[in-house]
Amino acid sequence: MSLTVVDFEVDDIRFPTSEQLDGSDAMNPDPDYSAAYVVLRTDGADGSDTSDGTGREGHGFCFTIGRGNDVMAAAIETLRSHVVGRPAPRTAADLAALYRTLTHDSQLRWLGPEKGVMHMAAGAVVNAAWDLAAGLAGKPVWRFLAEMTPEELVSLVDFRYLTDALTPEEALGILRAAEPGRGERTERLLAEGYPAYTTSPGWLGYDDDKLVRLAKEAVADGFTQIKLKVGADLDDDVRRLALARGAVGPGVRIALDANQRWDVAGAVEWMRALAPYDPYWIEEPTSPDDVLGHAAVRAGQPVKVATGEHVANRVVFKQLLQAGAVDFVQIDAARVAGVNENLAVLLLAAKYGVPVCPHAGGVGLCELVQHLSMFDYVAVSGSREDRVIEYVDHLHEHFADPAVVEGGRYVTPRRPGFSARMLPASIAAHRYPQGPVWRARHTPEETD
Repeated sequence: MSLTVVDFEVDDIRFPTSEQLDGSDAMNPDPDYSAAYVVLRTDGADGSDTSDGTGREGHGFCFTIGRGNDVMAAAIETLRSHVVGRPAPRTAADLAALYRTLTHDSQLRWLGPEKGVMHMAAGAVVNAAWDLAAGLAGKPVWRFLAEMTPEELVSLVDFRYLTDALTPEEALGILRAAEPGRGERTERLLAEGYPAYTTSPGWLGYDDDKLVRLAKEAVADGFTQIKLKVGADLDDDVRRLALARGAVGPGVRIALDANQRWDVAGAVEWMRALAPYDPYWIEEPTSPDDVLGHAAVRAGQPVKVATGEHVANRVVFKQLLQAGAVDFVQIDAARVAGVNENLAVLLLAAKYGVPVCPHAGGVGLCELVQHLSMFDYVAVSGSREDRVIEYVDHLHEHFADPAVVEGGRYVTPRRPGFSARMLPASIAAHRYPQGPVWRARHTPEETD
């Protein structure tokens, strides 16, 4: 059946997570987890889209932390004319064409180019298109991708600016080399899931007792890695890391995340002080745009370096890898321009032999990025060694197909689509500022 995208709905959805300091870190002390949320409706959608993803809608979003989510929603709205009236995407060719249309609009591209709010907006729509296409195919996105041919996968990537590091021929070689084991890895993934780590114990606003309690609970739940936020005060960080290490013991990895707090010298000094407690990595030690700064931090102290959740595009990832600046690449499903550009980053990381450990948490990011890591395991890197997906136990109840972690591992999604569909009741309650959750928090003057 031929379907056409006939409607394009955008909502500003926010959750008041700042009230409990969930998500708090050294740079972002009071986040309200938010989503600029887009739905692509086809002429086969009758408003009864089902929770198993088999309806004729595509759902996608950008993650923000509150103020500015309206700006993000407005940016998504500017892409309406590129989508409405277009045939519903079903194939790699369709999805490649849509991605290029959205990222190559010359006037909108000027606002980046290929970075920032406009690029993220393109990613929200691209991801919604993948949700729609995989739903129509009756497959979860990870499997929909993993069953494409190497040639189809290469066609999805924009290799402009990449060929000094990765050519289409090299990418094809990586994918063809992984092809023989796809079936076996798929079965293993379905049986075993994918390793996870949790950030839930480590928010900077939590007191010491809560940190210790949640760290112990994480280990009891099967996690072999946790993460702590650092960067506000060195003495506090030394104390908190010592408490966490005492709580989990020597056999559990503790990653650290500075959320871009330091310049290079500060990062080196801080990490030398924390190194005796055996941190597994330091995440975002400095500006996400500072490739050489990351390389200097990596060379100047003994802890491995991870970054990527705020890296703007495939070009910066390319440079981080070329410069030997990172030990772990951290893709974000909603930061760059969607599935297509994240595929480019996965291929770059495979070329350079660097593990990909995605950023998640937020609202809906766990739901999305699990598909990308699982696809990477089946069809790109072929490995789960030193690879984990972040998990934060917040807000999953608002999704029709929520991410599930059992025994410290993501349970492999089986429902069609991208696990991106938010429940209608959650959307209605958390629309900003008119939803009842927000009306209850505003004075009459603010809501008038």
